[in-house]
Order: sequence, then structure tokens, then C-alpha cells
Amino acid sequence: MRSLKKLYLPFLVVALIAGCGDKKEGAAEEIKPAQVAAKVNGTELTVSQVNFALQHIPNLDKDQSKAASLQVIRNLVDQEVLAQKAQSEKLDRDPTVVQALDAARRQILAEAYMSRKLGAPAEPTDAEVSDYFDKHPELFAKRKIYRLQEISIKAPKDTQETIRKQLADSRTLNEFATWLKTEKYPVQMSQGVKSAEQLPQALLAKLAEMPDGKAMIVNMPEGLLVIVLADSQVQPVSLEQVKPAIVRLLQNEARQKAAKAELDALKAAAKIEYVGEFADAGKVQAAPAAPAQSAAAPIAPAAPATGTDANRQGESGLK
Repeated sequence: MRSLKKLYLPFLVVALIAGCGDKKEGAAEEIKPAQVAAKVNGTELTVSQVNFALQHIPNLDKDQSKAASLQVIRNLVDQEVLAQKAQSEKLDRDPTVVQALDAARRQILAEAYMSRKLGAPAEPTDAEVSDYFDKHPELFAKRKIYRLQEISIKAPKDTQETIRKQLADSRTLNEFATWLKTEKYPVQMSQGVKSAEQLPQALLAKLAEMPDGKAMIVNMPEGLLVIVLADSQVQPVSLEQVKPAIVRLLQNEARQKAAKAELDALKAAAKIEYVGEFADAGKVQAAPAAPAQSAAAPIAPAAPATGTDANRQGESGLK
């Protein structure tokens, strides 16, 4: 039932989109009585609308379908009541509503085109799955569970080199944190446990090679993020265990690649012009941010941070 509630607003948008179109005379006569699920002030809600909503409820089994369909039609009735009232008050002409409807329509059409163009994803071969498994030992054969401690530091660029040097000179994380507090840098400390598959690939590649107790620095938009690998435990998985996940991953990668190629081709054939203050949007995007840098020396882990350990401003990249 929670999933049904989450469908409420998306289907309200769809209902408003449909309601803004001109209704053809006699359209209601084309719907057979058996196909009508409910009526709101004479406007018919159909079984096909209910079925469409049911298709978007994850993990719905046959035993739940009857109760789910009843809840869906109740939601559709609520949506139709609100949509009719909105139209009676001419909200469908409100500039903000018009923009929201246009954005929803554009998104739906774009996704519909790409879905039809790409079709069902192809099944990768066993050789492709094995190759991916072998090329990513940090995720599979040498998979680890990492206990991480971190300090997110808000600092201007001209002070960041000093912070890096202090981290290398500090013997413990608490010593480094005390220095940051003395220098009045806004920071937040946190710690957590993450498995290899829960970490960004770029960060995982660094952590997999780091010994326990070593720290690294990651450049952030407003400062630096210091990550200390407190400890790690090897927990490998076999190819048989992860084959379904690798298949899905390879399918997603292939689909994203095909989607990008299709979009690039369409954009190349289209006449696109960025104007005014948006002229820079047509320029080549900047190179990605610099990769993480390891600290010059190991640093001992700290005790869990408390409210007195740091000024808790901003948020760290890991949890």
C-alpha cells in the first residue's frame, strides 16, 4: 500500500496532462460499460487506467492484485476530483502549472522514444561476464568490507596545501581534528562501514590499494574530504554468486552507451543554438575534478566524533 501512495502525485500529473487536452465528442461512447471502473461527475475512469497503474507497482503478486486495484481506483478518483476542481479554477492556465505539465510531457515523450528505440537489452555472453569479473577483483575476488573515518573540511583553495601538510604531519586523526578546530576550519566528522559495491568506483580503486590506517584526501567543491581507512576485511564472492548482478550491470552499461550514441546522433542532426546568458552551455564541458590524493604518511584512526570534536557544518561524502 505504501507503493500505491507514492504513485499518487505522478498519476495526478498524468491526469492533469490528459485533462488539458480537448475531449472528442462521443469518445465516452467508445468505452464499453465493462471497461469503466468509476465515474466522477460523468467523466469515466477506465480499467486500462487501473491496469496501467498496477504495472508500476513493484513486486505485486496475484494475492495482492485485487486489493491493489481497489486502492488504485480510489486514488484515480481522488486525482480526478482534484483535477476537475483545478480546471474549474483555471489552474491549467497558471504559468507554473503549464510549465510543470510541459516538463512532464517532454520527459515522458523522451523516455518513451528511447525505450522504443533501444528495445530490450541484449543478454551478455558468459565470456563477457567472466571478463568483467576478472577485471574487477576489488569488487569480487578480493572484495573487502571497509570501516572508514572521515573529516569534511570547508576551506578556501589557498589554505588547502597547508591542510594537506598538517594531515601528513599528524600522528592521529584526533590530533589533526584538534588542529582544524584550533584553526577554526568548519568541519564535520563521521564514520561508517561500507562494502566494496557501495563505494564509488574511483574511490574504491584507491581504497583497495591502501593499507589500513592510511589516509587520503579528496577534492570537494568547497574544500577537502579526508578519508581514513580504519580497517578492512576481505570478503570475496564467487562468479556464480554475482553473475546475475554482473549481467544486469553489463546490460545497463550497454543501454547507457546506446542511449548516448542515439542522443548524440539526434543532436548532431538537429539545429541547436544556445543564446544570451546560456551561450556557454554549448561549449565543451570542463575536465573532471582531480582524483583523490593519498596522504604522505599513515595516520592512526580516531575515536568516534562527538558534538565537541568538531563544528558540524556541511556534510561528508560518505556515510
